[in-house]
Amino acid sequence: MAGIIRNKIAWFIFAFLAIGVGLYPLVYWIVTEPFGLLQSKTTELLSDQLWSIAFYGHISFGGLALLTGWSQFSKKIRKRSLKLHRNLGKIYVLTALISGLCAIYIGFFATGGTVSALGFLSLGVIWLYTTVRAYKAIRVKDLQLHQGMMIYSYAACFAAVTLRIWLPLLTMAFGEFLIAYKIVAWLCWVPNMIFAYFWVRKKGLTLA
Repeated sequence: MAGIIRNKIAWFIFAFLAIGVGLYPLVYWIVTEPFGLLQSKTTELLSDQLWSIAFYGHISFGGLALLTGWSQFSKKIRKRSLKLHRNLGKIYVLTALISGLCAIYIGFFATGGTVSALGFLSLGVIWLYTTVRAYKAIRVKDLQLHQGMMIYSYAACFAAVTLRIWLPLLTMAFGEFLIAYKIVAWLCWVPNMIFAYFWVRKKGLTLA
């Protein structure tokens, strides 16, 4: 009984964070002045139209990916309506691919230079790779590979959540945003991938 309660609490927190951070990009569209991470960018970069399109594309479609992706792990939704599960999955794949491509572009301009850029670029590549593999697997009805790659894909997507948890904590710990940002460029997703690895192993999924 205690295990069931713990699982329900963990699931609630997981969904709550995914939805909450998934809606967060709306703030960037409402606030007219540079907000959040935009405050760390130069005036020259903020005036770059291509970068702006990529940035807003990344956060907007990334938010949609967060909002739809968590539902793919709900057994209730899958059992009640397989059609809904599939449609939400298609939305996730499309939004993840657009957001991932935008992320790779803006990753080259990451605050903090090479260390941050490599961290975010690696995340973008992994997100795209695992998402494409998950989609291709379900197209050929390889459910094990699909489920495993979806776990890795959403673990990469969930970096948007873990970044917002770690960044303020690291900034307080080091007393400097730049150091914290360089660390969080890796910390926001590497532990997620490790968690995904053990989750895939626990489920006994074959990814060959």
